[in-house]
Amino acid sequence: MQEKVIRLTGSELTISQIKEIAFENAKVEVDAEAMDKVRKARELIFELDKRGVAVYGLNTGVGWNKDKVVYADRYDAYNKNLLRSHMIGVGPECSIPETRTIMAVRLNGFLCGHTGVAPEIVQYYVEFLNRGVHPVMKSRGSVGEADIATLPAIGLTAIGEGEAYYQNQRMESAKALELAGLEPLKLGPKDGLGIVSSNAQGAAFAAMGVIEAEQFIERYRRVFCLALEGLNGVLDPMDESVNRERGYQGQIESARKCKELLKGSYLEKPWEGRALQDPLSFRCQSAITGSVMDALGYLKQQLSVELNATDDNPCLLPEEDRMCGSPNFEPLTWVLAVEMASTGLAHMSKMISQQILRIGDPGFTKLNRFLTPVEGAVIAYGTIQKTVSYLDTENRMYANPCSLDFLSMAGHIEDTASNSTMAAANMRRIIDNLYYMAAIELMHAAQAVDLRENPMLGEGTKPLFESYRKVVPYLDNDRNMSVDIQKTYEFLKSYKTE
Repeated sequence: MQEKVIRLTGSELTISQIKEIAFENAKVEVDAEAMDKVRKARELIFELDKRGVAVYGLNTGVGWNKDKVVYADRYDAYNKNLLRSHMIGVGPECSIPETRTIMAVRLNGFLCGHTGVAPEIVQYYVEFLNRGVHPVMKSRGSVGEADIATLPAIGLTAIGEGEAYYQNQRMESAKALELAGLEPLKLGPKDGLGIVSSNAQGAAFAAMGVIEAEQFIERYRRVFCLALEGLNGVLDPMDESVNRERGYQGQIESARKCKELLKGSYLEKPWEGRALQDPLSFRCQSAITGSVMDALGYLKQQLSVELNATDDNPCLLPEEDRMCGSPNFEPLTWVLAVEMASTGLAHMSKMISQQILRIGDPGFTKLNRFLTPVEGAVIAYGTIQKTVSYLDTENRMYANPCSLDFLSMAGHIEDTASNSTMAAANMRRIIDNLYYMAAIELMHAAQAVDLRENPMLGEGTKPLFESYRKVVPYLDNDRNMSVDIQKTYEFLKSYKTE
């Protein structure tokens, strides 16, 4: 099998490629024209220095120290100290897929040709990704106006300091470089600032959040359809004409996919006693899930800009023979899109919670209360609602916008922020909680189907039900529910939908 190699140009990185780099260990290569842009920006750095132009992060300090001079004979020492002093993040540590995504995003940003770092820095990001050198990075500390609290870990590894994973083994960075056949780098003007001044971590987390949200929706959709079969629900809300008239693309697609999954189901046939209309949590599922799909589509549009544009300050403009201070590190456009998606996911949390409550209620299912196989002898799912309530409450907390919460820092020079990394991390926490909630719904759905004595299931729900029952059996007597929840959670996170 031929090894996957992704060519980076600075302008064409996609979320699908990020998925390959992060989770499939795809290698990268740099487009020759893009590397030429890197060299021209570097040449401009030295030319400006010769002219005696004050360049932020080159011959001056950064932040509140922007009025302090940095002399040429101190470039290496100053840039090393910049990395060390800015290494202020706290745990938990980033996973290797997260670190790979962060490096890929920053690497593509370098290739826009507006940073001014040495070409050797750019090449080390390539080598780290391709040789399996993954710096140990902290996940928390950034306020979102460039992730300067966490990105220094990559630069420290490049100079042989800190820790890194080499071929998934943790060790001192100097040892990792040695095993990878690399030498510690010597830093020059603006290299330190170029490494740390980027929103690569926040953008990486947001891109991974999109990947995880889309994967969850595809898996949850199957759980919902099985739950609808457990409920003996109504298919009318999936009617193609009805949803087409509404006009929202996410809703249309969601309804169409659900109808495909339920093709051949007993729900397609009349059933005496079936409700005329289901509760809104079931009836409006396609619309609610579709709204999240639309929000994710908007987020992907904004991230596509972020992933393929410079976020550097100052911005080097080689074609104009100058550099200019910039606001390009402000990520609020896509942070607002993240928070919108998180709000949508929290609505899904409410919807799933209500679905679980309804499917355990005999007033809606005509089955035994809490889906017990023997009333009076087996409690079944009588207390699991507490866990659902806890997770939903936590999701509401994570959906609360955090982009408005910050302090004025650095002598009131840095007096706004966006908390981009936190916003993206919160979105991903919601998704993980949703997997637990969908797992609990799957437990209910499968039990309800069993209690209906195995009715005809849909083309998409039958494989889910049969695969699931190989992992978690029918609940014929009370047992440790935490074990079942965890098994179901792990089953869902690995379930193949293609």
